[in-house]
Amino acid sequence: MSDHVFDNRPIGVFDSGIGGLTVLKEIWKKCPEESTIYFGDNARAPYGSKSHDTIVDYSLEIMRFLVRQNVKMVVIACNTASAHAFSRVAAESPVPVIEVVTPGAYAATRATRNGNIGIIATKATVNSDLYRDAVEDEAKKDIEAGINTDALSHLHVAQAACPLFVPLAEEGWWDTEVTRSVATSYLAPLQAAHVDTLILGCTHYPLLVPVIQKVMGDEVTLINAGSSVADKVLQGIQNGNMAADPNTEPQYRFFTSDDPMMFESVAEPFLGGGRPTGTIHATADSVL
Repeated sequence: MSDHVFDNRPIGVFDSGIGGLTVLKEIWKKCPEESTIYFGDNARAPYGSKSHDTIVDYSLEIMRFLVRQNVKMVVIACNTASAHAFSRVAAESPVPVIEVVTPGAYAATRATRNGNIGIIATKATVNSDLYRDAVEDEAKKDIEAGINTDALSHLHVAQAACPLFVPLAEEGWWDTEVTRSVATSYLAPLQAAHVDTLILGCTHYPLLVPVIQKVMGDEVTLINAGSSVADKVLQGIQNGNMAADPNTEPQYRFFTSDDPMMFESVAEPFLGGGRPTGTIHATADSVL
């Protein structure tokens, strides 16, 4: 009987701005019957240059905001917030919380052939070392399970902060001479480390895939955590018996802490086409 109980509450997704829309796009692909609410904290972006405590405070505020919107799950679609705030958000949230770091690490340890895994991210994410820790933890689990042991027994993790990638992605400079020059400079240490797998540790970076792939070479596997996160969301919905009624039209709502028109004007490429409409201005402590 319980199999026929549907849960039409939306999935809550948040990011410091618009980068998390690349994760939302993957959730729509994998969970087409689910409604979603997206909160972009554009007014306080970027999180990458903020302190640990500030990132935790912002993330807790937004989780509470989403819970007030009656979500059934919260997805932290921001690498910086995931790296700094996941444990606190998960501990204080009344609904399940999914972050973007672990799924990316899981995919990378399965993909590597030589054990050299690279991570590119914001300064805050790199400095937190949580991505490196997540990769090392996943590698340990894989080795214990006898998965990809030849490569992972020689594990080496190299990291590089790529702060200019975010403004380049938001400007729409996805494949320009300037972007290629910046990418060549940022990625040189990872090439020197002979990485064969590269985690895109920021949700803006999928827009720069053509340039990153060109610089790194076709033999390097790029890991877009968004797709892995969507798999985890789907798994959570199925395991928690939280699937929406397939006969109900899903609703997509957007909130931003900055100007809604500005948000909508830059959102389209992050969603892979289709400009969001009806975006509402809200601060994380709004009572709506």
